[in-house]
Amino acid sequence: MTDNNGIRSGSLQFYPRVRAKKVIPSVNWKPVSKEGIGIMGFIGYKVGMISVWAKDNTESSLTKNKAIAIPATIVECPSMKIYSVRFYKNGKVMKDVVISNDKDLKKSVKVSKKLGNLENVEGYDDIRIILYSSVKKTSVDKNKTDLIEVGVSGSIEEKLNFIKEKIGKEISIGEVFSEGLVDIRAVTKGYGTQGPMKRFGIALKSQKSEKGRRRPGSLAPWHPSRVTFRAPQAGQTGYHNRITYNNLILSVGKISEKDINKKSGFDHYGVIKTDYLILKGSIPGPKKRGLMITTAIRPTRYVAKKKFEVIELR
Repeated sequence: MTDNNGIRSGSLQFYPRVRAKKVIPSVNWKPVSKEGIGIMGFIGYKVGMISVWAKDNTESSLTKNKAIAIPATIVECPSMKIYSVRFYKNGKVMKDVVISNDKDLKKSVKVSKKLGNLENVEGYDDIRIILYSSVKKTSVDKNKTDLIEVGVSGSIEEKLNFIKEKIGKEISIGEVFSEGLVDIRAVTKGYGTQGPMKRFGIALKSQKSEKGRRRPGSLAPWHPSRVTFRAPQAGQTGYHNRITYNNLILSVGKISEKDINKKSGFDHYGVIKTDYLILKGSIPGPKKRGLMITTAIRPTRYVAKKKFEVIELR
């Protein structure tokens, strides 16, 4: 909610402000790159925010070698498996080979008894994989598994050999991301249809103003005689696709090795049962919402140099 001194805060960079089509956003993997051979994305589920006491090892820092409190977010990342392999040619899907028929997939897709063969495919210039997460292992109340297309780094031969090694095996978050920076793609918390005050942050007008207080004073001039899209109006608020760049990984761990659960569990989430990822700062979306963790598309040197040694979680 704003006051009379509030300014308009609706950025035009996020137009159109429409409702997201699906919970976990898809990714354009063409500009994403990663050193070496491996998967460039992973599905996680937001647990909530905590305070992390960490030792600051940043060079030329005023708090070097001192314990500082850092706001952080925990993301539970259950293991994933490969459902199918997609072969691309000239930017289009040439063939999709299904290589898994697990029971967990029955409620999400039609599972075939016959599995495909990767040896008979020729004439492709790119390979990507469809991964599915083990949601049942977490505290998220969800019966269907989440499937997402993920890019693989390396040459074409290296990609194919890497995929063959991972067929039927579980892939953990530690194998994909262990340190450094990552990008988070998620859907924000939804508020439904709201007015221009809550949606764009325009100021509340005087009590003696005509034709309403919680609306703009003018939508458009006489000429051109139309209302432009820049005019703040009521509409969908929240549940938008958003990206947060360069999220620093503070810690990656397994509950079996290091239990970070509270005695009563995390509020509105429960108990972490699988692997987890601790990121510096906040990320979009409410608790229990699925999100996409990808390789940083534009990493900054300043943030990448910062290293924190986690001492205690609160």
